Amino acid sequence: MTLEPEKSTSLRVGQQAPNFTATAVVDQEFKQIQLTDYRGKYVILFFYPLDFTFVCPTEVRAFSKRYGEFQALNTEVLGVSVDSEYAHLAWILTDLKEGGVGELNYPLVSDLKREISIAYNVLDSEAGMALRGLFIIDPDGVIQHVTINNLAFGRSIDETLRTLQAIQHVQVHPNEVCPIDWQPGEKTMTPDPVKSKVYFSGL
Repeated sequence: MTLEPEKSTSLRVGQQAPNFTATAVVDQEFKQIQLTDYRGKYVILFFYPLDFTFVCPTEVRAFSKRYGEFQALNTEVLGVSVDSEYAHLAWILTDLKEGGVGELNYPLVSDLKREISIAYNVLDSEAGMALRGLFIIDPDGVIQHVTINNLAFGRSIDETLRTLQAIQHVQVHPNEVCPIDWQPGEKTMTPDPVKSKVYFSGL
């Protein structure tokens, strides 16, 4: 795996997402992928601690089950952990009842050397694995959203989709902003001291 250098401690929203080249399992085959392969699309890049664990398969399966919803929004999903591509494949080939994840609709990326996790500042160095980091990257490769959970609790697919849709809305409508819990079709506001009162008057 090769990685473009980046100061991980300064990584934040608004910066270019660090590019990487790594081996991923795609349709039960090993494939070299780069983050830049997905330019022109949004990317949900999510890190999880380890294969064959407990919370992780619930997240990995949920992203696969709802992959079509992300596809419909011009979005690719990439899952990353510090396991090898061989462990990823074994996990995919293991029955769900035995702790496996079964066939997935998106790539699982191997970060065996922990370089991607370091670049994205999600590595728990004491545990030797990634925290539950999730990055929404826009078609130009810019990080628009970051969440990082500790190891013991999972994330929300619904909130990931909602945030993605809000990002896409404001990028198409740069003179609008989305208030709390905004959903597609709901009112936005104009970020102006006077014009914003139109929104607030309706509350």
